[in-house]
Amino acid sequence: MKMKKYKGPSMPEVMQEIRKDLGKDAIILNTKEIKSKGFLGLMRKKQIEVVAALDPEPITQSDNSSKTSQQSQHKMTQALDHNETVIDATEQSIHKELLELKKMIHLQNRQHTVNEYPMPFNLFYQDLLEQDVEEDIATKLIEQVMENVGKECEATEQISIELKKAIQILIQDINLGGISYHHKFVHIVGPTGVGKTTTIAKIAAKSMLNDDKRVAFITTDTYRIAAIDQLKTYAKILDIPIEVAYTLADYERALNKFSDYDLVLVDTAGRNYRESQYVKDLQELIQLEGDSSEIVLVLSLTAKSKDLKDIYHQFRALPIKNLIFTKMDETSTYGSLLNIPLLNHIGISYITMGQDVPDDLIEPSAKQISELLVSEN
Repeated sequence: MKMKKYKGPSMPEVMQEIRKDLGKDAIILNTKEIKSKGFLGLMRKKQIEVVAALDPEPITQSDNSSKTSQQSQHKMTQALDHNETVIDATEQSIHKELLELKKMIHLQNRQHTVNEYPMPFNLFYQDLLEQDVEEDIATKLIEQVMENVGKECEATEQISIELKKAIQILIQDINLGGISYHHKFVHIVGPTGVGKTTTIAKIAAKSMLNDDKRVAFITTDTYRIAAIDQLKTYAKILDIPIEVAYTLADYERALNKFSDYDLVLVDTAGRNYRESQYVKDLQELIQLEGDSSEIVLVLSLTAKSKDLKDIYHQFRALPIKNLIFTKMDETSTYGSLLNIPLLNHIGISYITMGQDVPDDLIEPSAKQISELLVSEN
């Protein structure tokens, strides 16, 4: 792989030099703004520094040859590793940045070419993919921004603003923010470890303190004694009545006991979501309530995008009303905030972060989601 560093007063001039030197198949590895040395540190001018490369055996993508693609990617990775041993000391900063190329190779399976869009649109496109935004959604967003600002635009700040607007427009029909209180019984369901019990406490505290609602708890999570104790502790702190349902008969008695309350939050067992019996048990509970109940699925933003799709697929037999995304503070990848709602036409009630009750509970807006997805850098 032939690599070279170029400098110039503007990106178009640098790109022209790269195309002249390396040809149209050149790959942009890194770009940054630098300041040239001036007399006694004065009169320093801003320049654009670009690291470009030309692979004599470029990677090609084929829907029917994923094995060949993986071999080509492995070959490029080996080439990079080989180059690590020959780059001299004066190029160590570039060497460090080249390691980022390995990350970019992973993305090439999801792109037609690395430079599918003009710079700097391609940087925003890759950033969306790194956020785990679905390729079709990312493509739609970038192409909309290019149409709005023009393909020749190089103002990253303007592109950032337009991309946020495009995201907000894309999710404008998605139901965002809170629960409506149209249903008395709200089942909080989801796999184990996503933070359902703490989320229930946050919703209860908000409903009582902000909306002046009478709230009660029912827990069917009798598989874990710790879960019962945790919810009982929250109930005691918030002065909320709680019933533990070990059987369907217990659950029916609890429903009757809390029939005059504004909101009854049901904490369900956090078993392995792949067990079909888990979903069947939930269906039995819902049938007891008829039209007075709704189901909210809790998902963790720290989970892999594919796992979240699998979880939603497993629970889709239930009439899921909305989603709650937890652990926002434990990740920097927010693509699922777009993917699952858009692909399944389902809303987001809350996003949670941290353990504070009820402070770490956010009713999301389209503006907030767009700001999470578009990097300021």
